[in-house]
Amino acid sequence: MNYRMIWKAAAIVACSAGLLLAQGQKQGGAAPQGQAAPAAAPPPGSPVAPQPQVKSPKEAQAVMAIVNAQNPDDRIKAANELVSNFADSEFKSLALFFAAVSYQQKNDADRTIVYAERTLEADKTHYQAMLMLAGLIASRTREFDLDREEKLKAAEGYAAKALEILKTAPRPNPNITDEQWESAKKDFNSQAHESFAMAAMARNQPDKAIEEFKISMSTATMSDPTTAVRLAAAYSKAEKYDDAIAALDKVLAAPDLHPQVKQIATAERNRAVQLKQKGAAPAK
Repeated sequence: MNYRMIWKAAAIVACSAGLLLAQGQKQGGAAPQGQAAPAAAPPPGSPVAPQPQVKSPKEAQAVMAIVNAQNPDDRIKAANELVSNFADSEFKSLALFFAAVSYQQKNDADRTIVYAERTLEADKTHYQAMLMLAGLIASRTREFDLDREEKLKAAEGYAAKALEILKTAPRPNPNITDEQWESAKKDFNSQAHESFAMAAMARNQPDKAIEEFKISMSTATMSDPTTAVRLAAAYSKAEKYDDAIAALDKVLAAPDLHPQVKQIATAERNRAVQLKQKGAAPAK
């Protein structure tokens, strides 16, 4: 699971929530309990995307129910309620994307894809939904799938379109600085290149995958050990076993490594060692 995407989505929407609360108060609606509108003025900088507007205090409460949800199931429920009760809401794409993020947290890839596609139906320029679809489709496609090329072209298309949009995309809201937005775009670019890498792996093009994984890792502002494990798998597929083992040793040396990632990295390292030994053994 790519927590970078979830973190960036949450950070952007959390900023929007503050604006929403201020709007709700201006319209005579009370801010949800435990929340307050931000007092600080937004930082100046580059252009900002048009901000969605709530049309009533009830709609504001429905949006805040999504933002304030304590777990994925509650967030999905709140998102579906907003979409059902406020069909013309300008926050529809936000609700659908947060439902997709929540299903991703639940490891439900099929519903994640459904809600990411619904997000794009509501907002054709939603680059976060595009990146989510690119990563999921590419990671679930296998070399011998009969519809491999159809799926990989779709994944690469989503990633390429997201990259194109991000070139000129304005700040999502005025509460983030230009520096924060540039940092976010780097991580979004990283996700796109990781999708290209996984597509190359599905096509049995390990050298291209290695190149794309390296771009992804060098672009990201936060290291992701799962990407390093995937890079090691590409090294092994290219028969560069020493590189694979070195990459995995670095992953396994990281403090506070997630147990599941540690298990996968250990298994991948053992496989690389065995393949190296097999290749070094004299032919009978």
